[in-house]
Amino acid sequence: MKCLVKRASLVCWLLLATATAGLGDDNVGVPPEKLGKVSFANSCNGAVQPAFERGVALLHSFWWQEGRKAFQQVLDRDPSCAIATWGIAAIDLGNPFATGPSPAEAQQAQDAIARGRSIGANTERERLYIEAIATYYDGPVRPHIVRMKALADGFEALAARYPDDDEAQIFYAIYLVGTQDPTDKTFGRTLKAAGILEAQFARHPDHPGVSHYLIHSYDYPPIAEKGLPAARRYAGIAPSAPHALHMPSHIFTRVGAWKESIAANQRSVAVSKTENDTDAQLHAMDYLVYADLQLARDADALQVVEAITQVGTPTAARGSAFAIAAIPCRYALERGAWQEAAQLRPSESRVAYIRAMPVFARAIGAARAGDTVAAEKDVQELAELVDALKEAKDRYWATEVEVQHLSAMAWTDYAKGYIDGALTQMRGAADLEDTSEKNAVTPGRLIPARELLGDMLRDSGNPAGALGEYEASLRRDPRRFRSLFGAAQAAAASGNRDAARDFYRQLVDMAGPDGARKELGTARAYLAGD
Repeated sequence: MKCLVKRASLVCWLLLATATAGLGDDNVGVPPEKLGKVSFANSCNGAVQPAFERGVALLHSFWWQEGRKAFQQVLDRDPSCAIATWGIAAIDLGNPFATGPSPAEAQQAQDAIARGRSIGANTERERLYIEAIATYYDGPVRPHIVRMKALADGFEALAARYPDDDEAQIFYAIYLVGTQDPTDKTFGRTLKAAGILEAQFARHPDHPGVSHYLIHSYDYPPIAEKGLPAARRYAGIAPSAPHALHMPSHIFTRVGAWKESIAANQRSVAVSKTENDTDAQLHAMDYLVYADLQLARDADALQVVEAITQVGTPTAARGSAFAIAAIPCRYALERGAWQEAAQLRPSESRVAYIRAMPVFARAIGAARAGDTVAAEKDVQELAELVDALKEAKDRYWATEVEVQHLSAMAWTDYAKGYIDGALTQMRGAADLEDTSEKNAVTPGRLIPARELLGDMLRDSGNPAGALGEYEASLRRDPRRFRSLFGAAQAAAASGNRDAARDFYRQLVDMAGPDGARKELGTARAYLAGD
């Protein structure tokens, strides 16, 4: 089978994944599973040791379905292996950066913990592992972040009790990262975790959890460069795990390494398809389309958009619903296809911040296309979604959607001719967005608010002010196509030819010969005529 394009298209990746999926029937031609090296001392039957450590490796790479099966098989083969119930409860927690387990998953975890307590751990260390994970599930109803703090405290105590237990240190670190307040610009908790993990990285360079969790620790703009060594190592440590193939792109996205992000997510999509892991596949597709659009590979991005309908039925995971809603919005907004954005379909999700994405994209699209009536309807809906999130006490996402609401309201007023008021609102949206960081579920906001402020200043006749806003946006979201082009235009309009030339050169060099967007023609013409 041949893929007759310079970059193997997503469709080809899916076909290749499907074509090789059947090789596992007799294991002919299938490479051995590679999940990294994990050593977890325990008192279970020697015959289940490899399976147990495989379960721990799967847990470290967030491969939930396979991990749960692995720990359950251990318990089935050795019913006295109480520590396996810790693994089941840890798997059922799911991604610590998400919103917590479903009620069914929480009940499964509590049943596992109860079984572990009933069996009775053979060592005090194993008993404390079970009790440490139980700190998340025990007690009254509490928000996920409160439970995560209890969990981090539980593993901090475990790690202090057994300072030579590297696995305790590693799990403590990731749960600590999971409690980082996105409004804390000192990154105190995540940098503390990074310190623990860097020491482990030197000791265990092939451990899947260490490199994975270092990426999460450094997944913030000011410190992202520190995550590059782990990002460039993790996929080679655990190439059998779909999430391990995708995870390096978190850092690649933060530093604007778009080609590396594309390659990482292509591999993740292919393996996810083979393993029928639709959640991992959709998450990688969101990061893939984001990177494609920064390089103006719009045809490749369209293949990702169209491939959404080819993905199997996702679970109820919010990450899947987020990707399904976000991908078409990105495709329209990044290309400045305002009429197209205005026609986006609503999300079928019941989650308010997911429903908000196409509403926001429609509002921006309608306003910038001049349809203020349609835009106002979406602005009102965004206000209602903000109220719903506040009522649910979801402070983080209420803020994120409020930024969208303010931005949409600003562009609607701008379209009506209320320029000064629109600029004030848009600046307020940008300042509010700056108070927090993006969630790990997304490669980036649909459009950064400060980039939108730059657009408004440029279009309203203040190119010098626009240039400052684009530059500020690029410091937070480096090498974004729209920000580079906007900065180049603003610099040229304000008479700063050196800056215009520099931004246009960055844009052309970044996109390379495969970028097909009309803005690249403008950039090349400017550079040729300079």
